Amino acid sequence: MIKTQVLPTKEDVAFFEENGYWVAPKIISDERLELLRERMESIYDGKYESGKEPFSNWKKEDGPGLRKSDNVHWADHVYRELATDEMIGSIAAELMKSNAIRLWHDQLLYKPGQLGTKTANVGWHQDYTYWQCADKPSLLTAWVAFDDVDLSNGCMQVVPRSNQWGLLNENNFFEQDMKSQEKNMNIPDGETFKQVPLVMKAGQVSFHHALTLHGSGPNNTDKPRRSIAIHMMTADTCYKKGEFSDGHMNVSLLNGQDGDLFAGEYFPIMFQHKGKECSCSPCIEGYC
Repeated sequence: MIKTQVLPTKEDVAFFEENGYWVAPKIISDERLELLRERMESIYDGKYESGKEPFSNWKKEDGPGLRKSDNVHWADHVYRELATDEMIGSIAAELMKSNAIRLWHDQLLYKPGQLGTKTANVGWHQDYTYWQCADKPSLLTAWVAFDDVDLSNGCMQVVPRSNQWGLLNENNFFEQDMKSQEKNMNIPDGETFKQVPLVMKAGQVSFHHALTLHGSGPNNTDKPRRSIAIHMMTADTCYKKGEFSDGHMNVSLLNGQDGDLFAGEYFPIMFQHKGKECSCSPCIEGYC
């Protein structure tokens, strides 16, 4: 049963639409967080509970720096439960005003402490830059903090209203010179580049739209900053062939034709409103 007290209010939804982000209260318990941290180490050690590897996984020979692994929910049921969490899906549905939400994919993220490691910044970027194989920017991300985060350990920072600016230049997840990015970005006239750090407790979840500009600075502590990004889409999102990111892994997983719904086993329904009229065409299987 969905706990209505953690769902965004009408005012929260209006804030998300205006600014492109919203931070939920703590919804992941301490016990669950501890298990997630343990299983994270198992995944990095190549011990896959399900017997199936993630789509990609950081390996020790990759060395220090930011660790990014894709679709770890394939490898472990604990991450599968989180990546398809109904509560997270229901919040996403409220924020996107959608009848149903599907999983797009997940990314396990580990930003090491700075004792002998590289900077491990995440450059300013809009997720839709890499997701233009989707026919519209009907996607958003839930970022789950496994540790307390603030500027000292490289918390996520967002730029309010950037979700309304369209696709910008200088988009690069791996860029380390964030100051240079900011200086050279084609911000619309009358708008302001304002950085807002998302200071969060472990177990809190932030949500940002696929067009929201975001990034994170270095972890200057001696402990890792651990998290997972759960990327989601409204369930009427379709494949658009021939765009910049047509080589995205989800295109190969869909194995479909231009205009097909991103649906099927790799894109499970996380949440759907019961008894509401279906707004998608063609219909979502098992929904209408």
